[in-house]
Amino acid sequence: MVEVEKKYARTLELNAKHRSSLPGTKVLCQDIRSYVPETDLKVDFIIGGPPCQTFSAAGRRAAGVPGTSDPRGTLFEEYVRLLVALRPRGFLFENVYGMMGAQEGEAWQAVKSAFKSAGYWIQYRILDAADYGVPQHRERIFVVGYQEGQYLFPRPTHGPDSEDHEPYFTAGSAVEGVDVSDATLGLRGQYGYLLQDIPPGLNYSFYTEKMGHPRPVFGWRSKFSDFLYKADPDAPVRTIKAQGGQYTGPFSWDNRPLTVNELKRLQTIPDAYELVGNRQVCIEQIGNSVPPQMARILALSILDQVFNVALPFELKYLPQDESLGFRQRKRQKTDEYVQKAQAAIARIDYANESTHVNRQSQSRQQTTRYLTEQFGWLSATRGRCSTMRVQYDFTASQWLFQVHQVEEGTDYIESYEILISPKNGNTWILPTQSVKLIAGDFSGSTFTSLWKAFEEKLVEITGIADLVQLNGYYQYPSRLQARLNFLVMPQDGLWPITAAIVKSTGVAKQLSGADFQTLLNLSEQNVLPFFEQLRRLGYEIRNHNTNPQIRTGDYLIPYAFPTLNPRSVQLRKSLRDADR
Repeated sequence: MVEVEKKYARTLELNAKHRSSLPGTKVLCQDIRSYVPETDLKVDFIIGGPPCQTFSAAGRRAAGVPGTSDPRGTLFEEYVRLLVALRPRGFLFENVYGMMGAQEGEAWQAVKSAFKSAGYWIQYRILDAADYGVPQHRERIFVVGYQEGQYLFPRPTHGPDSEDHEPYFTAGSAVEGVDVSDATLGLRGQYGYLLQDIPPGLNYSFYTEKMGHPRPVFGWRSKFSDFLYKADPDAPVRTIKAQGGQYTGPFSWDNRPLTVNELKRLQTIPDAYELVGNRQVCIEQIGNSVPPQMARILALSILDQVFNVALPFELKYLPQDESLGFRQRKRQKTDEYVQKAQAAIARIDYANESTHVNRQSQSRQQTTRYLTEQFGWLSATRGRCSTMRVQYDFTASQWLFQVHQVEEGTDYIESYEILISPKNGNTWILPTQSVKLIAGDFSGSTFTSLWKAFEEKLVEITGIADLVQLNGYYQYPSRLQARLNFLVMPQDGLWPITAAIVKSTGVAKQLSGADFQTLLNLSEQNVLPFFEQLRRLGYEIRNHNTNPQIRTGDYLIPYAFPTLNPRSVQLRKSLRDADR
């Protein structure tokens, strides 16, 4: 076994030395690119799954899939190198199904051609682990290579595509009797309280307008599907992820995080198999692995067909031209989720329930807020802050915000206004027709504070999470339109260009620096400095250095308004190369 991560290799070593799970296994902790097999090594079969981050859903959301343009996406070449060197009778290759669509299919064609050029016939399919007795829906592509004979993938043993329509193995059955003595109660943080009302099987989308929630908190498809996802004990869970944040599910139907022991069961890892590391390291190992039950069924099919080992039972196989129905069934789930959400909403008395949401409009008010260097928006000063004077005036026709920086020598001059309204006649959750932000000076802090003041009241009055939820996730059409009008002509050339960004020019698109030069009338030397200026205004800007999925020389501005806050991952990344 070759494993590059020391923290994962420790688990393999422990189970190889002290347990019966991996008897006699030799574990090498090194980069596969530096591994050269011994000249006398005889290998019958190779099993592997090169890192999949470059083809994953997370990569797609970050700004497209780099596929083989990322070094991790070319590790399959090392796989091929070992096939050529060792000449096994066959191999099993696993990856995320996004590999097939990366780079408009070019990466997948390269992978297939490389395996064939190594001298192997190949068969491949996207399979769902739940179809093979795993209490988890987990879609992955599997490639089986062989030199002689033929290979067919095994027919599902569970679900509608199984021969006897054997019911899925459910999450509730899987975790029955497991040790949960280390379970924690509830879920903390800003959104922790929301978990309680989410019906089992649903996620954050329960709190969206599309699901019929009377007090939406999130925009439709504005989060990953595992955000606040609560498992259903009567069905397999959704895919367990290796990496995630505080609100990444699956969570227990008992409204708490699942324990490592429960997650092992849901992945079909035996109780006796020990995982080394803290909770997060254990979850990484679970989420990165192929469920052993899934691997078992595939191994039996390979023993039968590639190695001609007689099995003590008959294994059914799928004809090459037969399609499985898990994708279609998944698409049909939305109606079921809506019905479940509406039934749950009907059981909750939202009209009389005490809640943090304040839906009362506010007339003229004035207050002081403090903007931190990390884009925090505070009611009391803490550390180095810009002091901002904010005035509100809310009516049914318009919310008005007036903001200026309170600094010695700074006069209040109405410098520009930003007009915000629903796009293309859409409706929105705000109890007003439009929003106007008026800047009392041309400081960068004032620009950022205008949006922060708006977002603060948006959250306070409507209960939704942030401006992104009002606008919608950037990979979908924006639901907002905004325009920056100058009341006094600015001296700094940054402002006309910022006005173009507010109007969504070049926003939500991955474009080259040259494209931005043309769109925004920038000189070649000013592209990167301009984006760094936008970062100082609180804009999230991405490029290859912040997100390797983005091509070198390209940039992405996800939103027409600033979204950085102290919790933003992007805040800790630099647009410049590390050596500059």
